[in-house]
Amino acid sequence: MLAMSARRAEVTGYLSYALAAAHRSVHQELSQKLKEEGVQVEAWRIMEVIGSEEAITMGRLAEIVLLAPPTLTKLVDRMVADGLVQRQISTEDQRQVHLVLSALGRQKRDRVRRFAQEQEAELVRRLGPEGARDLHRTLNRLAF
Repeated sequence: MLAMSARRAEVTGYLSYALAAAHRSVHQELSQKLKEEGVQVEAWRIMEVIGSEEAITMGRLAEIVLLAPPTLTKLVDRMVADGLVQRQISTEDQRQVHLVLSALGRQKRDRVRRFAQEQEAELVRRLGPEGARDLHRTLNRLAF
């Protein structure tokens, strides 16, 4: 039993483990809250990005929201069917399709945004403003 416990303790000492555990905790917490609105965390991210961009292609969106293109396509198709997102042909290049939020999508995004903002405020409260800034900077250095 001691050997098993020691092995478990060893894995928890890795930074990659701590990052994964923190991600899981934060993601699950937000996921539970967004479920009240019938929205997945990934769909919220998509709505935030689409809503902040003039026009965005699927390729660029996949990079930003951290989803594989096939997964993104399925999720966007569902969001289009639900009336949250619209596809528009680019005026500059007829081969490109841009995504925009519908009026319903903007309303839904605004409602679910409050959950993300509440979670963000709680994380800042737990870490302190300086700790939150430092963590954000550190994570960005690792990610980019």
